[in-house]
Amino acid sequence: MKLKKLKVQNFRAYQTETEISFSNMTGLIGRNDVGKTSILDALGIFFGHKLCKYEAGDKCVYAGENEDVIITCEFEELPQEIVLDATSVTSLDREYLLTDGGTLSLSKVFKKGKGSGAYMANCVHPSARNAKGILLKKNDELKSIAQSLGIAAEDNRSNVSLREAIYDAVGDLKLKEQSVALSKEDGKAILEQIQNHLPHFALFRADRPSTDEEAEVQDPMKVAISQAIEDISPQLEDIKDQVKQRALTVANSTLSHLADLDPELAMSLTPDFKADPKWEGIFKLSLAGDDDIPINKRGSGVRRLVLISFFKAEAERIKREYQDRGVIYAIEEPENSQHPDKQKLLVEAFSEMADKDGCQIVITTHVPALAEQLPIKSIRHIFKNQDGEIEVNSNQDDVFKLIAKDLGVLPDSRAQVIVCVEGPNDIAFFKNLSALLLDEGHMAPDFENDPRIVLLPLGGDTLRDWVNGHYLKNIGKPEVHIYDRDDQNPPKYQETCDAVNARGDGSIAFITSKREAENYLHPDAIQEALNISVTYTDDCDVPSLVGAALGVNDRTAKRRLNRVAAKKMTKERLDGRDPDGEILGWFNEILQRCS
Repeated sequence: MKLKKLKVQNFRAYQTETEISFSNMTGLIGRNDVGKTSILDALGIFFGHKLCKYEAGDKCVYAGENEDVIITCEFEELPQEIVLDATSVTSLDREYLLTDGGTLSLSKVFKKGKGSGAYMANCVHPSARNAKGILLKKNDELKSIAQSLGIAAEDNRSNVSLREAIYDAVGDLKLKEQSVALSKEDGKAILEQIQNHLPHFALFRADRPSTDEEAEVQDPMKVAISQAIEDISPQLEDIKDQVKQRALTVANSTLSHLADLDPELAMSLTPDFKADPKWEGIFKLSLAGDDDIPINKRGSGVRRLVLISFFKAEAERIKREYQDRGVIYAIEEPENSQHPDKQKLLVEAFSEMADKDGCQIVITTHVPALAEQLPIKSIRHIFKNQDGEIEVNSNQDDVFKLIAKDLGVLPDSRAQVIVCVEGPNDIAFFKNLSALLLDEGHMAPDFENDPRIVLLPLGGDTLRDWVNGHYLKNIGKPEVHIYDRDDQNPPKYQETCDAVNARGDGSIAFITSKREAENYLHPDAIQEALNISVTYTDDCDVPSLVGAALGVNDRTAKRRLNRVAAKKMTKERLDGRDPDGEILGWFNEILQRCS
């Protein structure tokens, strides 16, 4: 199951119902104390996370005394069936528990802002006589309804079978939008099964102590120890038996000597092992550097990096063990105590995780350096309007302007040439190739450090790209466009390429002679980086071939090729794949436009 939306009402600062949409990667952006953490806490309360306990004080202070606190999550990619018992297999659709859009919407309702909360399904549900509310009826009650309708179910012992027969007999169920309590009988049973399919919610807070004794660190380490113990359990059983035998020999010898002194006492004593050894408690795993300094004595930035890494490991373990469930990985202010270079690496790591099936990433931030690296489609801007009410906006042009102004994300005014490519993978490809050429002493644009050159993906993939794109398109700087040929004839961007070349303003455009950027990578670089051997031509779909060899989707393969394999390229390998110097020609055109 995948989280699609969250709605909160009367929860902390969110009085009116506020909706937030979620994608594979979601960045909650806004100033301090605007309500970002409350969103993570609302999710934690809904999923029953141990760190998020609902308290009466969480009710909005402006809500009426009799008003409820409601936290609603909407899900897609739902299970095909729900197994209540051996004879009762049903589905959310057959039980009329879905919205008109085919999603599952569950609300956790705290009546008058009190209690532990009860779950409701917001769905298009029957309201006709004899069909209304039958999800909450006992077997005898369902049999009575069936008898009154003069029908018989295939299996009168099965509530599922009885409900289906009743639905068929009623005919017009008068379906309407309503909230159905999942509090008893099969409603409760279905809720329990739904909860087994809900994504696992993993939360990392910004304000926790960061030591290797913390649960988030100890849990995966304990799991590692448990798995190791399980793997060698036969050997450990032998050790246990040997220890017992030797100990019993000593005990029996002691009793023998005791019998010489007090036979009656010796007869009353028997060697006995009260419990088997708990191997997990014997081993304690910690982390220390080469200088034997433990992790809890290191700097806060190092501690947070290690904790996030352990947290990621635990989330991935849960994903492996519960393959039919998703994982929502929520991180509050991951930039805390991190150098800007590490912030960039964190965003890249989160993006790679978000590419995995069944994995969603949610982060909060108010730092421009991190916010500008996020994909603009992932951004949800949280702010207070003129009336002091919290609003959440996303994917609107004016929203990005507001975010840039709110957080202080500024365009780079030093730009002299704009290099336009198709997407972020192309940016990684060109950055890595230029870096290797510069390291070997060859002429190449320094995409990473030269402020005169702006690499811009079409459409503005990140907030920084969007800001630069909106600023630079109106200042008349020359552009160098590089597009993939792909497998289309004519190429998809042929008309765009021709239009750029016809401008007469110093701009120039190219279409790759090979299928796409990955076809310029040398097989040796791919083998060295990814430990696989692939054979391909200029026209092959390299990401697809690599994805099949690695057992990952094409998107993940493409990311690894451009971010990992490209770093293993050399000038010799580049010449082997690009003997005509096509890429060097592009780089030369870029350098010529830098004054």
